[in-house]
Amino acid sequence: MQLSGKIPQDEHTLRALEQGWHTDLITFLQHGLPKIVVALAIAFLLQRLTLFFVKRMKRRADRLVGNAQRAAQLRTAAGIIRACAYCFILAYVAMQLLGAIGVPLGTFIASAGVIGLGISFGAQSIFKDMLNGIFILIEDQYNVGDTVKIAGLQGTVEDLTLRCTTLRDGDGTVYIVPNSQIATVSNLSRDFSVATLTVGVDAGVDPDRVIAVLTTLSHGLREDEAFKQVIIGDPNVLGVDKINGREVNYVVNVRVRANQRDGVLRELRRRVLQSFKHEKIPFGTTTSTLIMPRADPTATPPHS
Repeated sequence: MQLSGKIPQDEHTLRALEQGWHTDLITFLQHGLPKIVVALAIAFLLQRLTLFFVKRMKRRADRLVGNAQRAAQLRTAAGIIRACAYCFILAYVAMQLLGAIGVPLGTFIASAGVIGLGISFGAQSIFKDMLNGIFILIEDQYNVGDTVKIAGLQGTVEDLTLRCTTLRDGDGTVYIVPNSQIATVSNLSRDFSVATLTVGVDAGVDPDRVIAVLTTLSHGLREDEAFKQVIIGDPNVLGVDKINGREVNYVVNVRVRANQRDGVLRELRRRVLQSFKHEKIPFGTTTSTLIMPRADPTATPPHS
């Protein structure tokens, strides 16, 4: 008698549960599923719109051949806009999905706020990274493609986000630097660079003669067709800069376009070697060397 009374009760519970699932499914199909479809459609349109503007900015940057700084700014802005837009789209879709499956958004937002407050105490460096990244962009400290020195590292900026900066140095090594670690920025690609060459010459050579030779060869480099568009100012021979033992240092400054210093210095060194060899000008040495003649063993010693 107890079993026969329990079976109908279990069947009633199962039917109530089945009815509840059926009602929830119908409610989801009538209200939740359309919300999800609409949210995904809106997210797709926003994603395509973001890609359209990002690609357009990159194409415009590629056409700015004569304005490298503006092109770098456009590429940097395109990367930032894409990252921020994708984060916004993802958050929007997540909120719509939670609302469609019946999760109360008010409670969820309140809970997320409490959780976010707790996370903020343990992730302060991330907020510092993003805050510093915003100021880097607003103040235009550097852009993608610039050669910079940051956090004790030097390289070309390959990527710039609100959280970190990606550098690649001359040997191909990639450095990822959090923006919060950037205290001082040395931008080597802004406006122009100065190629400075120090030449050590023997102290016995007439300084006026050395200055005349350096002036002639540096101005000859300025007039060379290969460097006429690279060197943007007349070279300046500063004269005697330092005396160290038998070495006298002469300094040559050449103003060049940004990131074009190394090639000019290599050619300038080559011309210095050729000119000094032709003019028979010896290079200096920082050490004092005493040359003693070697005694001839076959020589007869002097008589007292």
